[in-house]
Amino acid sequence: MEQSRTRDTALTRYGLPRIHEQTRGEQARGEHIHSEPPAPRVVRRHSVRGQILEALRAALVDGQLEPGEVYSAPVLGERFGVSATPVREAMQQLAVEGAVEVVPNRGFRVTRRSAVELAELAEVRALIEVPVMLRLARTLPAARWVELRPLAEATTAAAAVNDRAAYVESDRAFHRAVLALSGNEQLVLIAGDLHRRSQWPLAGAPVISRRADLVADAAEHTALLDALIAQDLVVVESLVREHFAGADR
Repeated sequence: MEQSRTRDTALTRYGLPRIHEQTRGEQARGEHIHSEPPAPRVVRRHSVRGQILEALRAALVDGQLEPGEVYSAPVLGERFGVSATPVREAMQQLAVEGAVEVVPNRGFRVTRRSAVELAELAEVRALIEVPVMLRLARTLPAARWVELRPLAEATTAAAAVNDRAAYVESDRAFHRAVLALSGNEQLVLIAGDLHRRSQWPLAGAPVISRRADLVADAAEHTALLDALIAQDLVVVESLVREHFAGADR
């Protein structure tokens, strides 16, 4: 029970929901659940791994996991109040995404990123997303864009309190919703991966964005929706390119 409370406290601290262990109270009372299949245990394990993965992604964005530093799964497991297994599995996923690299017998090193890499990501994102947004601006009615106002407002709210972790999540949600209107699931997946990578901090650079920078970025979301509603293609293209170019602020 003590280990469970420690894990729940650690995960809650990082903005994650608590992980409930099914049937714990029933087992303590000696009750048996013969009809329950083993599948829920697998689901719960994947749920823990998924929550740890999101926590690690947030730690990367916040700079709590520093570029160039090596972190072991057991140490991170203690930090989050879980065993090393779900941490190791989550870090393996981050290695696939390019956020960390495996260091044999030591753990995982956070990848060092350069300004050149960030500029390249911005260029690739623009090549993919600008044509899509221009096509959508020509074809979608204004009502579809108005529906995205709450997502833009969420970025504004996060920026207002200088909550970088909340901002980057709401920023991804906004862009994901825009691209989802294309109906192309592969586009959404690929663009989402590029977007996430563009949010990782640069090596040697401060990771805490100034509130003014986040507010300016959030304002671009609202301005983009206004341009899409007005079908002002010139402004749409300009805003998207500027937004990507300023992603490192």
